[in-house]
Amino acid sequence: MCGIVGYTGKSSALTPVLEGLRRLEYRGYDSAGIAIPVGIGQPLWVEKRAGKLGNLEQTLDGTSPQSHSGIGHTRWATHGGPTDRNAHPHLDNEGKLALIHNGIIENYVELRSELEAKGHHFVSETDTESVVHLLSDARKAHDGDLAAAMRDVCARLRGSFTLLAIHSDDPDRIVGARRNSPLVVGVGDGENFLASDVAAFITHTKRALELGQDEVVDITPTSIVITNLAGDVLPPHEYEISWDASAAERGGFSHFMLKEIYEQPKAIADTLIGRINGFDAHLTSGIDLAHIKKIVIIAAGTAFHAGLVGKYAIEQWSGLAVEVELASEYRYREPIVDRTTLIIPISQSGETMDTLMAMRYAKSHGAQIFSVCNTNGSTIPRESDAVLYTIAGPEIAVASTKAFITQLIAMYLIGLHLGQFTGVITAEFVAQMHDELAELPDKVEQVLETVEPLRTLTRQFKDSSSMLFLGRHVGFPTALEGALKLKELAYMHAEGFAGGELKHGPIALIDIGTPVVAVMPNVDTLLAEKMASNVQEVKARGAVVIAISNGEVPAANHVIRIPSTHDLLTPVLAVVPLQVIAYEMAVARGNDVDQPRNLAKSVTVE
Repeated sequence: MCGIVGYTGKSSALTPVLEGLRRLEYRGYDSAGIAIPVGIGQPLWVEKRAGKLGNLEQTLDGTSPQSHSGIGHTRWATHGGPTDRNAHPHLDNEGKLALIHNGIIENYVELRSELEAKGHHFVSETDTESVVHLLSDARKAHDGDLAAAMRDVCARLRGSFTLLAIHSDDPDRIVGARRNSPLVVGVGDGENFLASDVAAFITHTKRALELGQDEVVDITPTSIVITNLAGDVLPPHEYEISWDASAAERGGFSHFMLKEIYEQPKAIADTLIGRINGFDAHLTSGIDLAHIKKIVIIAAGTAFHAGLVGKYAIEQWSGLAVEVELASEYRYREPIVDRTTLIIPISQSGETMDTLMAMRYAKSHGAQIFSVCNTNGSTIPRESDAVLYTIAGPEIAVASTKAFITQLIAMYLIGLHLGQFTGVITAEFVAQMHDELAELPDKVEQVLETVEPLRTLTRQFKDSSSMLFLGRHVGFPTALEGALKLKELAYMHAEGFAGGELKHGPIALIDIGTPVVAVMPNVDTLLAEKMASNVQEVKARGAVVIAISNGEVPAANHVIRIPSTHDLLTPVLAVVPLQVIAYEMAVARGNDVDQPRNLAKSVTVE
């Protein structure tokens, strides 16, 4: 969840390192720090501060020494509070070796006891500091070979980690390693980069190298060597980054989240390109569909809600039984999994630890894996039998918007493909649904053109202590997503409920003036009638009802109109007003929209 950057090359390192940290601050903003060598064999120059990156930048104030290499870190705190002392980088006792870390070291206590017994002095509360002291000893045992030392250290560590280290005896060299945590290499001209996300170096190069599990990378300005823990040199796997630096800039919008909400029509269109009218033949290459009897979707947070919508579509169109599981719970209940089970992990980053570990559990029991991911070269798609990439581009705001909406598109594409394979749906129906999908970018654009009154309306509720969201069928997971967005951004109580469950307890939460958002099905359906009754129930108890609908809802106080589409596709349109409500509520309450408290973009620890 932390942001990690390393640079070695021809430029002054401070510029690309700080630039990279700015682009990665969404991964953690409890503290930030940098380390750069100032002379061979001299103590490293280190500066670190609790709080956001701006605190560190104010401290630097142009006074930092010049160097052609360096490492930097933005932290999401796990072990030890967000203080200057616990901020990364961490140093060995000589001050010549610096280390930054993303992840959790599970055996750090025993390592710390061992190292303290040897005379090492610790200054922080972190698990990371045990690693830097261990690495210092290992480097000495290997006559200064930092890469060899890193291999030895990684073999002793339990847990998940990305590690970057630099030593002043060899100041142009940076060594990194990864296990269950992201690390990519940026390949430049006379300069090279290491980072937890390609966004860190996108302004400098579009060439990137994947790193596999338990691999160590050793970079200088002119060389990149990748090895396994046994020291065997491995061939690099290079790929080209498909988006440019402007995609990671606000582009005139007040917040990244608002920009990303407005990028959703393009994200949908990009995700559909090549996936309708001809792509289906190889959508599931590598999967033995003939023997699939059950599908299990595993995900966390917003992706879990996309999976819930996917269950409705895949079951209806394919006739296959679908379960949707919280990734963090899945493997701990020892589920029944075999070769007849198709696992669909959904992850924006491809590094979500709960989802990754659940996927590995299922794979170890024979399941086939068909992942949905937005990040090329990340761990989950690399370890899958097949993958459907969403084309949302970089998503910088912590609260997911365009990643979610493209995950919905992926669910529909998978459902249609499986339905064709099982013969439950006809080619004519598939063609009709492809046409419906192709119309969604324009329909989302229509919704975005009419949200200004909703922004004004939302401000009226900025002092509310609670907001409830109701839905039925695919409107229920849409309501869950709306509530999650509001929790994340407005820091207020918000709950999503199935409309039919209202009278089984949740209606007790309704008080005079309680805002209730009702995600309505298409009008003139049985479900619409049922939801209209739910609206009447809460309004009779004093609620102020905001209905999201493609038609009139007479009982509602306010109606936000969305275009009509196929019933199963309505979440794509209905979620956009919910995103706007959460965004506007956060702004009205003075909260940090892009970097909400206690959260980070990619959850790479369990």
